[in-house]
Amino acid sequence: MRKCKACKQPFEPKYNSVQAVCGYKCSIEYAKQLKEKKWKKEKAKIKSDLMTLQDWIKIAQTHFNKYIRLRDKGQPCISCSKPAKKENAGHYYNANNHWVLRFDEDNVHLQCEYCNTHLHGNLIPYRENLIKKIGVERFERLEWVSSNTANYSIEDIKTIIEIYKDKCKQLNNEKL
Repeated sequence: MRKCKACKQPFEPKYNSVQAVCGYKCSIEYAKQLKEKKWKKEKAKIKSDLMTLQDWIKIAQTHFNKYIRLRDKGQPCISCSKPAKKENAGHYYNANNHWVLRFDEDNVHLQCEYCNTHLHGNLIPYRENLIKKIGVERFERLEWVSSNTANYSIEDIKTIIEIYKDKCKQLNNEKL
């Protein structure tokens, strides 16, 4: 017995061995479903083609920040050392002014909402705790790199998205 592709009910093929639907009404419904599925794919491609670099960066930033929150889950806020009620991915060097460090894992750590938003990063204790966490060498590398510039292409950003999607999956699998 097969299942009808449209109504999902079991049926016995009457006409040929590759029959996918149980009858005329279901064949019309199945054709509509296929057409709708095809349109969704086309629409997704059109939408993707219309996206700007900034649109792609927003998506990449979302995946990157999610990874940082997963990576640092259970750790205290890097600035105030208190448990974070609402977790943010806080950048030591601002993501808007330092593009080269926007997706640098040494530059971004778990911060509480209060320090990140209301205290604008609470940077003095952030710096002290960051040096303790990553060490002087890596902190000096951050300082040196912060003066450089970065020009991302859409392909670079798509690669970053895939990298951080994979890293999030790996962390989720490890924590299960």
